[in-house]
Amino acid sequence: MYQTYFKKNKFGAVRTLANDGIKRDSKFEASIANELLIRKQAKDIVDYESQYIVVIDIYNKDGKKVHEVSHKVDFRILHKDGSYELLEAKGFETADYRFRRKLLEKIWLAEHLNHTYTVVKQKR
Repeated sequence: MYQTYFKKNKFGAVRTLANDGIKRDSKFEASIANELLIRKQAKDIVDYESQYIVVIDIYNKDGKKVHEVSHKVDFRILHKDGSYELLEAKGFETADYRFRRKLLEKIWLAEHLNHTYTVVKQKR
C-alpha cells in the first residue's frame, strides 16, 4: 500500500509515496492524500492540490505593507459547490506552525471567504 523511504525528519516522519504517485512528508499525510484520491474518484470532491502556498500580507496601521509571510498548506480541496477547503495533516505542532496558523485564520481567511480551514491531527 505504501512505499516508504528511509530518510527521516527530526520528528520521526518518514517520506512516503501516496497512491497518486507523489512523495508525501509523512505516512499520515500520504494516508490523507489516498483518502482525497478516493473521494475525487467517487466524485465527492472536484479536485485537490498539494502543497498549496498561502501568502499573507502584513500591513501597519497606516495601510503600508510591511511584511509577507508564506505558509504551505498540505492540501487545497475544491468542493462541488465551488468552495475551497485548506486541509492540514498534522502529527506535531511547532511554535512556528501555531504562529502561521493564527495569521492564516485571522488575516488570510478573512480576505478569502470562499475558503475554510481544517486541521486533521494524527492520533498517537
